[in-house]
Amino acid sequence: MEEVDKIIIHSLNSIGCDIDDEITSLKLFNTDMIVSTVVRCLKVINSDVDLPNTLPPGMSARFRMGASLANCVQDVGYTGELGYQTFLYSSETEIRKVLMFLIEKLPKEASHTSEEPLGASVLLQRAISAKVGQQILSPWTPPHLKDRGITWRGKPPVWQREGSSCMHNYHACHLCIPEGIAELTRKIPKDVKAYYCHSLPYVTNQTRRFQDTAPSVIEMNATEIAAHQESENEWNHSGLASRLSQKEFRAKKMDKIRRMISDRLRQDSHAADSSSDLDTMRDLQQVMSAISSQTKITTKTKGSRFAHTEKLLFKQDESKTMEQIGADIPTRDTEEEQQKKREEEVETLKKEMEELTSRLEALDMEMKKFTASQAQMAEQVLTETRKTQEKESNFRVKKQTLDLLPDAENNISKLQALVDASASRLVSLANQWEKHRAPLIEQYRELKSLNSMKESEAQKKLVEIKIFRARMKDVAADARNKEEIAKQLHSEYERITKDVNRSAYTKKIMEIVSNIKKQKQEIDKVLVDTREIQKEINLLSGKLDRTFIVADELIFKDAKKDESVKKAYRFLAALHENCDQLIKTVEETGVIMREIRDLEEQIEAEQSKKVLANLQKISEDFQQMKKENATMITKLKSK
Repeated sequence: MEEVDKIIIHSLNSIGCDIDDEITSLKLFNTDMIVSTVVRCLKVINSDVDLPNTLPPGMSARFRMGASLANCVQDVGYTGELGYQTFLYSSETEIRKVLMFLIEKLPKEASHTSEEPLGASVLLQRAISAKVGQQILSPWTPPHLKDRGITWRGKPPVWQREGSSCMHNYHACHLCIPEGIAELTRKIPKDVKAYYCHSLPYVTNQTRRFQDTAPSVIEMNATEIAAHQESENEWNHSGLASRLSQKEFRAKKMDKIRRMISDRLRQDSHAADSSSDLDTMRDLQQVMSAISSQTKITTKTKGSRFAHTEKLLFKQDESKTMEQIGADIPTRDTEEEQQKKREEEVETLKKEMEELTSRLEALDMEMKKFTASQAQMAEQVLTETRKTQEKESNFRVKKQTLDLLPDAENNISKLQALVDASASRLVSLANQWEKHRAPLIEQYRELKSLNSMKESEAQKKLVEIKIFRARMKDVAADARNKEEIAKQLHSEYERITKDVNRSAYTKKIMEIVSNIKKQKQEIDKVLVDTREIQKEINLLSGKLDRTFIVADELIFKDAKKDESVKKAYRFLAALHENCDQLIKTVEETGVIMREIRDLEEQIEAEQSKKVLANLQKISEDFQQMKKENATMITKLKSK
């Protein structure tokens, strides 16, 4: 910070502030010097500022001046917290921020432009530089648009656009492009290759208009990127948790989609079959067409009883309608006769329509009755078949028992022998199962413990992967922000005019850079040492875990046979727990040491704010305010 303070003091002296050579840092600035330097900077930035360079003797006037000074600094563009206490009871960091902001706001060429002679060459150079800078900052436009009248005028960030040509709406079309040609591992059929080579049109020929080519390509690229990002997000959220490979996960997803589509189609087909066709058959023409189609189908096939009855019912109506249609021969009658005929035809058609609807309703009711009776008969058939099967099974059992009755004693002895043999077989099988059961149970427990350990490790790895991905995203976002900031700073640096008399700045900057390089080298050394130590810690912890596992397995095998080995196994487990506790205590001590260092740094920062000195100043000012108030009260009483 000393180098920064020297630069600030040098820049303040260059604008006319009278600072002694003995003062080399902002710690030595008192209240009067702070106020005078800030007022001088504000007057150089804005000549309309009318503030005294020194503080008045009265405390109330001092507070008013501090508040007005803070308002002037905020009007210039300072966004930090600012008030009268910043200048009257100042801290080093706050004053450094304010002075750095004001120095950045100072006009760069204020002292040089007044001394330069404004000749024709100088004016020409300025005009050329301004035009070149404007063209560099202006957005790029194609040459044919420049020739036809599009120009950009104004200064950033406000641009004015004049004229327009070759403008058209944004319209995109679907494009078909070859897939999988760039992938060497993917095999493409010959027919597809031939289609890509000979039949597939170019992208420029797939759109109706030439202007739609670029929007179509942009939209296709955007949809592919969005689909890729969506698949990656789905894989990161649900794919990793499923513990399947990407191919298996996608195949499972495709099967799920197919099942959903098939279920939806089945539901729609059932709904279409169950819905009645009465709503669609309301119109007379539709009814007649449906009846004629049904009669044609029934004439071709043998037909059922219901089809024959329907044919007989609707045959007369068909003949009537055909006669009416044939009778409608165009004859030249009067309008009144035509109107009467039309009304009569409408009435007859309405009557026929009502008769047809009533017949259709009756037929529908009969159809429902037939279906209900059919369902009842099917249920009765099922019940009767079940009863017959039960009776047949009972008949077989009774028949076998009746066949065994003539020689009952021999059959009973045979059955007893079979029962004894089956009992002895069951006992032997139980003994054999007990022999096989014990090792299988032990193996099952071991496999279960290994599986639980693997699952816990897999969950930890999933958590670590998610944490690393989140960190990668954060780092990428930070890198983008830093790149944008670097671009902005670079553009600002290019805009700034370089002063000639900056040798002192360059020397100090080079010294600061060299110090930063040294600090960076030391930091890199410390980081390398910490990495090596971390690697050693990881190696030792891995060795410790492996040795404990090996010792645990060896002692556990012998612990089943010997009691002393059991004690050794217990001691080994206790030793491992104690070692873990020691490692945890060491880590906790490291964390506590870091917290202590942070607290010490915070204490140093609070000490640098001069809290005690400011409290003493505030108490002194308070006492002075009391005295001033007392004198003012006495004067008022005397008057």
